[in-house]
Amino acid sequence: MNPHDFDYLRRLLRERSGLVLSAEKQYLAESRLLPLARRHGVSTLTDLIGKVRAVPADAPLVAEVVEAMTTNETFFFRDKIPFDHLRETIMPALIAARARDKRIRIWCTAASSGQEPYSIAMTLKSLGAALAGFRIDILATDISTEMIERAKAGAYSQFEVQRGLPIHLLVKFFSKEGETWHVAPELRGMVQFRPLNLLNDFSPLGQFDVVFCRNVLIYFDQEAKIGVFNRIAKQMPDDGYLVLGAAETVIGLTDAFKPVADKRGLYEPNVALRHAQRTGLPQNVLRFAAKG
Repeated sequence: MNPHDFDYLRRLLRERSGLVLSAEKQYLAESRLLPLARRHGVSTLTDLIGKVRAVPADAPLVAEVVEAMTTNETFFFRDKIPFDHLRETIMPALIAARARDKRIRIWCTAASSGQEPYSIAMTLKSLGAALAGFRIDILATDISTEMIERAKAGAYSQFEVQRGLPIHLLVKFFSKEGETWHVAPELRGMVQFRPLNLLNDFSPLGQFDVVFCRNVLIYFDQEAKIGVFNRIAKQMPDDGYLVLGAAETVIGLTDAFKPVADKRGLYEPNVALRHAQRTGLPQNVLRFAAKG
């Protein structure tokens, strides 16, 4: 791939998905896009980029290029701590706060092939009678339609179920057919999957009490991260929770959230700032409120 085509690809990825591809990652583009080039009947990436340039921005080929460059690394109960937070901190607080409405909405923003939302569902199942009478909605989204279809199918290899999934949960929530493990219908029924680009407007999704946005914004530039964080904040009530990956933070990016004390990777809306904004206080007061 020549430098001109690589620069075009980098701009395309940033504009369409938020993905920032650094200059030294040309090898990654070549390894991921050459199979796609062959499927489209061309032998070089120059020819593939030429085809991309020639089609409209919303053409299927453009989406295929973006999906091919998306990292879909995931596994069940990845990093463990976020699911401990969900079971021990988030859900007890929300169960008490939603005792009247008995409805809790959870959004998994980067579902990949489904392991994270199914891990969320299994964590909720572990709460048993505490959720009796509650309606729990889990929405799982991803930019890749291919990954969403895989997640909907709920079918995993032996290698995939061995990554992070405790044996007792494998036996309880999966059935084996040949070499494939299938998620039980009761678990699949808890999760709704749909494709979504985080750079697009997601306000029609409504309000969410919990948002898992883990290990996806690490690929975005600072401007895109800030935009996503601030728009997520608008989709959450004052007592909602944002769950980030182990290496991620909102600090230095937005004042819309603040860390939950002693809970790594867990954040809550900055209620003081929200109140100040609602009451139309001066900018100097808003800056003070932003500090929590």
